[in-house]
Amino acid sequence: MDASLLKKVALFEGLTQSQLHRVASIARPRGYEAGACLFREGEAGHEMFIILEGKVRISQQVPGMGEEALAILQKGQYFGEMAVIEDIPRSADAYAHTACTLWVIEREHLDQLMFTDKNLAYVLLWSFVRTLSVRLRETNEKMKTFLALSRF
Repeated sequence: MDASLLKKVALFEGLTQSQLHRVASIARPRGYEAGACLFREGEAGHEMFIILEGKVRISQQVPGMGEEALAILQKGQYFGEMAVIEDIPRSADAYAHTACTLWVIEREHLDQLMFTDKNLAYVLLWSFVRTLSVRLRETNEKMKTFLALSRF
């Protein structure tokens, strides 16, 4: 895998060239047709994804309403990282919004890499924390809007 592509992914911005090569060595390419399900809410997860080409839709099923798209992710973005941080079921569905090519990183391989390179682990874990913080803030804003609109 081409480690230079990882440098453009926010999660890996703080890594050295050597560390980027080590991450690239554990990533595996996987292609999906448009509409393909990558994973479903409630399933066990053990891998995260980086979008090389195409778009991915993250959504949840809302009772009585159907699918609610939470995000449309594009080239250079990543998702599913919660599955490599903790061993809990997936919190949403992921679909190939268009045909796409992804890099897949399995929890087991990432754990081993972070265990052997503590500096890499430090940078990645802080990147994960920042990502989760931003997403929580966005969710809070959406909840405020939802609550404000529900009063009408």
